[in-house]
Amino acid sequence: MGFLAFLVIGAISGASAWIFYPGKSNGPGPIRLLLAAFLGFIAALASSCLGQYLGFFQSGQMLEWLGAIFASCLAGCIFTALAK
Repeated sequence: MGFLAFLVIGAISGASAWIFYPGKSNGPGPIRLLLAAFLGFIAALASSCLGQYLGFFQSGQMLEWLGAIFASCLAGCIFTALAK
């Protein structure tokens, strides 16, 4: 999986976690929204690298995609829970 796929997965899951997470907010500010997307990207990249290093999967397998999506959603939810 390439850099662009991690960027898209992380940005979508981080931004959607910020937008749809319940809680009081003054609206998603552009800096916090970009930070949530960036943290989702970092989480997707880290889960892929860690999974390949530990031997759970090889590059391009479905488990890598699922791990990247799960890790970026989890990072986005944790960030928004702490930020709101």
